[in-house]
Amino acid sequence: MMRTNWSGHVAFAAERCENPRSEDELRRLVASTPRLHAVGTGHSFNDVADTDGVQVSLAEMPQRVEVDGEARIARISAGMRFGQAARQLNDGGWAVANLASLGHIGVAGTVATGTHGSGDRNATLSALVRGLRTLRADGSIEDVRDADLAGEVVGLGALGIVTEVDLVIEPAFEVGQYVFDGVSHEALLADFDVAFGSAYSVSVFTTWEPSLTGRAWLKRRLDTDGPWTATSFLDGTPALTNENPVPGADPANCTRQLGTPGPWHERLPHFRLDHTPSSGDELQTEYLVPRDQAVAGLRDLEALAPRIRELLLVCEIRTMAADDLWLSGASGRATVGLHFTWQRRPEVLDLLPALDEVLAPRGGRPHWGKLFSASAESVRQRYPRFDDFAALVGSKDPTGRFRNRMLDWLLS
Repeated sequence: MMRTNWSGHVAFAAERCENPRSEDELRRLVASTPRLHAVGTGHSFNDVADTDGVQVSLAEMPQRVEVDGEARIARISAGMRFGQAARQLNDGGWAVANLASLGHIGVAGTVATGTHGSGDRNATLSALVRGLRTLRADGSIEDVRDADLAGEVVGLGALGIVTEVDLVIEPAFEVGQYVFDGVSHEALLADFDVAFGSAYSVSVFTTWEPSLTGRAWLKRRLDTDGPWTATSFLDGTPALTNENPVPGADPANCTRQLGTPGPWHERLPHFRLDHTPSSGDELQTEYLVPRDQAVAGLRDLEALAPRIRELLLVCEIRTMAADDLWLSGASGRATVGLHFTWQRRPEVLDLLPALDEVLAPRGGRPHWGKLFSASAESVRQRYPRFDDFAALVGSKDPTGRFRNRMLDWLLS
């Protein structure tokens, strides 16, 4: 029974966690439970998946990947981990366009919180969704498709329990991953668009040390980008061994680098599915900032650098294309993710208001599954379709069966 999130930071208030083994069993559970909420793999760092009633995990439901090759759609059980689904897709010669840094996260929870990978050409993982099979509060099953998806995909668990997710797929492809050390903050900001346009997926890591140098991870899609042939990246130099994004951490946990070609699902994530990526002794925060405000936002953060680096394990900068999903961090705009992995220290909570004070004026939207300090009113104002989402929740769950503390706070 899951009693905390993955990091151990959040102790769930749920009275228990149920693990139905079929859709019929799940329907009976919903019908008999006044207050419940779906929980995935516990990789959120707040209580978005908690409840004062019963948590529901779909991990013991049948797990399958059904491919319609003609339509290029895969229907995937919501309780599967993304990495597991990716392996099955690849075995059949298929792929999804992008993956998050961890394959360990669940399919439904990933799309419900707007989680993403990186790449100027790649939208959030939520934008890959073409359909949802959802159990509503009244016990009905609804297949949500087409225009209705925009309000439902990033749904925070407020609209029902998603049991299956349809993702758009494409033929499998290979990726080569290249790492460069000593990339300076100044060089990155001077050539931001060039840097992030140099590969299918680009991540830049920094610890905000006084030298403001970091490490760049380039993932080049070999069928479209070809291999990397230059001898440098900005002012960085090629890494000579496999590395870990977190300084001093074991590179054995990471996907293979040095340009060695490999299947998409073994290169697009930073971390190997068959390894635990870290000890879990960490906290996380992320802001999704409009692309045209990202360089200025990073400049603004320089004033906070001494406080950030004192508490930081690593900071990752990634890009993503715009989508049209109502509560997506990239809704309506090309976006840059500024992700902070913190030491597990209480002082992190004291820093969060200052972080929001810097990034909110730049249009920063906090990731739904991470730690942040913004007020509910302030968060609502950052999403033009938030009132529409609130009305949708009211229509799909009028008695608040799927509500929890976070949703009560956000929708009140």
